[in-house]
Amino acid sequence: MNRRVSKEEIGDCFQQETKYKRDHLPAWCLDWASKPDTYKWYPTAPKVQLEPPEEERGAPLWEIMRRRRSVRHFTDETVKKSELSQLLWAAQGITNPESGFRTAPSAGALYPLETYLVVNSIEQIDPGVYHYAIDGHELEQLRAGDFRSHVAQSALDQEMVYHASVVFVWTAIFARSKWKYKQRAYRYIYLDAGHIAQNVALAAVALNLGSCQVGALYDDEVNALLGIDGTEESVVYMTVVGKEK
Repeated sequence: MNRRVSKEEIGDCFQQETKYKRDHLPAWCLDWASKPDTYKWYPTAPKVQLEPPEEERGAPLWEIMRRRRSVRHFTDETVKKSELSQLLWAAQGITNPESGFRTAPSAGALYPLETYLVVNSIEQIDPGVYHYAIDGHELEQLRAGDFRSHVAQSALDQEMVYHASVVFVWTAIFARSKWKYKQRAYRYIYLDAGHIAQNVALAAVALNLGSCQVGALYDDEVNALLGIDGTEESVVYMTVVGKEK
């Protein structure tokens, strides 16, 4: 496409230009030596160990799906650390250590999404900004302090974000998917985020918690809060969780 695309046309252009067409698929020649790392770590960050997730029993799936609703009003009651552990495992927990497969599907098993948390009121965990280290099922503390106002303002000043016990923030490391899927990778990244958020929404119901998904946000403000560049890695989605009022 040679002509300049207006802001009003960017979405339409993306949809059309990333279509797969029969007999015109991209060549599949992967450079395995340049494959990006699957995991992200903050080696010097203080660690918070999480309880092993519960993988058996629990409420029936069909009942959970029937009860799922978006919850926007929360009490001041703290969420248990064990409940947060369960939510994180539901989001991206490893279900097969040998393959690295996780609870949520990912295109090509490339797992471009990273999970960050803004902790407001979680039992035995100090308020602050954290990164979920998936391979060790633990949290890495990036910033200590109360950031509820900051994260709420970055989510278009939505009050529910301020009152939630914890805010899940998902970012994408785009190179992980682009390594294989080039520009079409962006389609898959957004789908991956949806899979993960749905897992958290259903897990919240199973734990008698409320959640609401957040797509309306000031990208650069959230990226600054997390300390990421917004280009190689950027926020794509959020979810708030707390005790329903």
